Amino acid sequence: MTQPPDPLRSPALEHKTLLWLVVGFSAAFLLVLWPLAGAVLWALFLALVFWPMHLRTRRLVRRPSVAALLTVMSIVLIVIVPLFLVSASVVDQTSVLVEKVRGGEIQPTEYLQRMMHALPQWATGILQRLGLDELPALLQRASEVLQRSGQAITTGLLGIGQFTLDFVVSFFIMLYVLFFLLRDGTALSNTIADAVPLQPAQTRKLLGQFVTVVRATVKGNVVVAVIQGTLGGLAFWVLDVPGPALWGALMALLSLLPAVGAALVWGPVALYKLFTGDLVGGIGLTVWGVLVIGLVDNVLRPVLVGRDTRMPDYLVLVATVGGISLFGLNGFVIGPVIAAMFLVCWKLLTEVRQQLGHSSQRDSAG
Repeated sequence: MTQPPDPLRSPALEHKTLLWLVVGFSAAFLLVLWPLAGAVLWALFLALVFWPMHLRTRRLVRRPSVAALLTVMSIVLIVIVPLFLVSASVVDQTSVLVEKVRGGEIQPTEYLQRMMHALPQWATGILQRLGLDELPALLQRASEVLQRSGQAITTGLLGIGQFTLDFVVSFFIMLYVLFFLLRDGTALSNTIADAVPLQPAQTRKLLGQFVTVVRATVKGNVVVAVIQGTLGGLAFWVLDVPGPALWGALMALLSLLPAVGAALVWGPVALYKLFTGDLVGGIGLTVWGVLVIGLVDNVLRPVLVGRDTRMPDYLVLVATVGGISLFGLNGFVIGPVIAAMFLVCWKLLTEVRQQLGHSSQRDSAG
């Protein structure tokens, strides 16, 4: 006499249980990683961007660990050391600028009043109707608050440039993870490809697009930011604007917003010089900003980002802005990556549905 099947030993139930265990523990693992998400993400981004360099190093050095260590050291020298030097210069110039505002050497209120007095009467009337004619008084009050709290601000700015415990921990975790991603990258990618429940061709397409988007976005945005920040800082240095490294760094940061970012910094300075009678400086900075700094954004960004990811320029802009607003600075990579993977997933789904449609048509015809 045969025994009835045990419902708890059903293959369907076992499969569903395993699937829920995978989902649950994957979510728990992501929750554990969340406090160090930035360090892990940047380790992954750097590993993908510098993977071709690592492959060349592997051809010269046979031992994988030594090759990975040499690549990490190269990344530190190429990326991290210059970033620290620029950050130190920005913090130093920021503290000097704050002290000059406190001491009255730099008076933002006076600069704004000069600019508003130089405006034509029709422009002043427009500002009055918009309620913006009180800007100098508001700026004066803000300047007084700045002068009273200048010491605290200076101390805080200097603290930003110092190594905090959290930063040091995250930094070394990033390097540690980066080393193992470079050393074991091929094995890890094969493991992920085998684990993803998709057809091999679909998995290769998804992973390939992910790598392409990360490389294009990081290279494109970083290159554009560095070039625009350098060109803007150089223009401010020539025009003797206080803190050129600070404003150049701010332009580099804002250049993550395509098309309009750097202009938010050099535009007001150009307007101030034009309205206060410095026509050479104002016109020169405007021409430099539009034809040189703007050309870098309009030409290089689509080439380095949009073409490699095969995304329209407007989608790159929307994904970048949305990613930054949602994920912070890391969003300038995460946003375009999510947008590109969104397009790829829908394209794969469309291809599968078309294949199923063709198969059903052939079956019905047969």
